[in-house]
Amino acid sequence: MAKLVIQTQSLAGRSHELTAERTTVGRVEDNAFQIAEQSISSHHCEVLLRGNDVVIKDLDSTNGTFINDEKITEGVLKPDQTLRLGQVELRLETGAAGVPPPSKPSALPTAPPTKKATKAIQGGVKLSDLEGSGGRSLADKAFSKKRNKVGTYFWIFAGVVIFIIVVLLIIAFSLPSKTAH
Repeated sequence: MAKLVIQTQSLAGRSHELTAERTTVGRVEDNAFQIAEQSISSHHCEVLLRGNDVVIKDLDSTNGTFINDEKITEGVLKPDQTLRLGQVELRLETGAAGVPPPSKPSALPTAPPTKKATKAIQGGVKLSDLEGSGGRSLADKAFSKKRNKVGTYFWIFAGVVIFIIVVLLIIAFSLPSKTAH
């Protein structure tokens, strides 16, 4: 059976078996696979089992959905590929038939992956000391919250209306009063 396994250190080891045809992944409780982490949207993506393919579909997430560091709106995830949701990395593992093996295996033998040495820095770590995959720093992978344009337009409209009301009140009180004598 295919399953998604979290690789990110703070959540490492958590996994979810893909038993349903459609599995939602996100930060809130109503998802089939809940990952309570800030960089993951409430409803981040869905995992669809289509025949032998495991299809990942982004649900307009704030911080994006990536397969092997390539941003996708929809894509096929192969076994042992990296799926990144926000800052959380997951891997598709298979233990049974039904999910195809990785496509285009390399004809050349490959060396086993090497682990980078980690630094322990007294008093904290600088952003420049942290490097992501491919030599990119975390500053290159900055995440941001979507802007709420409706809220902005509301406050602009409210300001204009209040300004008009104040101007009308000033005009009304500055006119000479016409009382009968």
